[in-house]
Amino acid sequence: RFAPFVAVGALGFAVDATVLTILVNGFDWSHYGARAVSFPLAITVTWLCNRNFVFGPSRNAQREYGAYFVTQFIGAVINLGSYALLIELLPSLARVPVVPLAGGGIVALLFNFTAASRWVFADNPLDKRT
Repeated sequence: RFAPFVAVGALGFAVDATVLTILVNGFDWSHYGARAVSFPLAITVTWLCNRNFVFGPSRNAQREYGAYFVTQFIGAVINLGSYALLIELLPSLARVPVVPLAGGGIVALLFNFTAASRWVFADNPLDKRT
């Protein structure tokens, strides 16, 4: 299930980036206001895809969505924190920001997948497969 989870994450990134770009460049929104719309929309899209194609739906969609939103938000904080930590520990990485960006993304991805499979979707019918 890891590969489909990563594919869904890529879709979420595309939704986030597209909505953010349209709102900022097409409608002259502030970057922060646009992100306040694009991030929750991307989370909702990835939740729907993960519950329907990766893990399967649970009996309580409201609990599932709330748990998913919380874990994705924590994952975003982990991503940013890992990025900042890598730059603090290895200041030379500030000149190549894609390296700490990738490091933060990998740490957050591992957290998000573990949280989704062991907590958010743990009681879903498709989650029982190995």
